[in-house]
Amino acid sequence: MDIKKQLKQTLISELNLEDLVPDDIDDGAPLFGDGLGLDSLDAVEIVVLVQRLYGVEIKDMDEGRRAFQSINALAEFITERRS
Repeated sequence: MDIKKQLKQTLISELNLEDLVPDDIDDGAPLFGDGLGLDSLDAVEIVVLVQRLYGVEIKDMDEGRRAFQSINALAEFITERRS
């Protein structure tokens, strides 16, 4: 399965975004604020999910800001760290 689709499905199920399906989430849309509308508590959950599911650690706020820009950015961050 494509990592972007897997990320979308994981975010929907783990962050209880029941009113969404993966196709509703634009790969380039912001995850926070006006985009998907996630908040700081969701960011903490995503950090844990990324570490648990992909073995990739988001070490600080700078890495988090870069990785959490969008699904595209998060997928790229995970792919870079896993290789």
